[in-house]
Amino acid sequence: MIQEYPYLIILEKNMPIKNTIKNTTTVWPFESDQVHHFAFFPNAFSKEECDFIVQFAKKQGLTKAVVATGETHKTRKSNVTWLTPCKELVPIYQKLTDVAMSLNNQFFKFDLYGFAELLQFTNYTAPGEKYGKHVDRYYGNLIRKLSLSIQLTDPKKYQGGELCLYQEQHNKSVMKKEQGTVIAFPSYVMHEVKPVTKGERNSIVAWVTGPKFK
Repeated sequence: MIQEYPYLIILEKNMPIKNTIKNTTTVWPFESDQVHHFAFFPNAFSKEECDFIVQFAKKQGLTKAVVATGETHKTRKSNVTWLTPCKELVPIYQKLTDVAMSLNNQFFKFDLYGFAELLQFTNYTAPGEKYGKHVDRYYGNLIRKLSLSIQLTDPKKYQGGELCLYQEQHNKSVMKKEQGTVIAFPSYVMHEVKPVTKGERNSIVAWVTGPKFK
């Protein structure tokens, strides 16, 4: 089957070249970009599982979230804790692994190692806790390839707090809020969590690492 590329100009026989390529660049790509901007897995976790994670995490105690430099910053207002693969959470780790592999195989096809970092539980409360626009990759860190977010809170219990992804500065995709949904996106994608205006939003964030991009 011949794949058509809208940006590829094929010169027909006897066509004047100088008129065809004026102000135009001709290319021959090896293949087209097949990496999706995001994907989601609805109902990956049950209400009971989500509620258990929230209760378990809060019992550990929460601390103020920091940015990559290890400092608090006005762009990020929330509280977090880290979840280890302890006996109580092994089923959560296993299910998230299965979901991550499934979404990656279908939509991203990255070379992945696994969770080289602990799962991060994040709590956003009203009024105004948020995380401004950022990407999950930064120089000198582990090679994060795939970012995952689990929506843990019933969307009826809070307002605001939307997870938004950006392809360009003003090309915004608003993610689903349904409890138990897992959202996946490449870690280089710009995203933010909008301010929570009522109630509280709880989530898990995870990063799947892999070999360097090349």
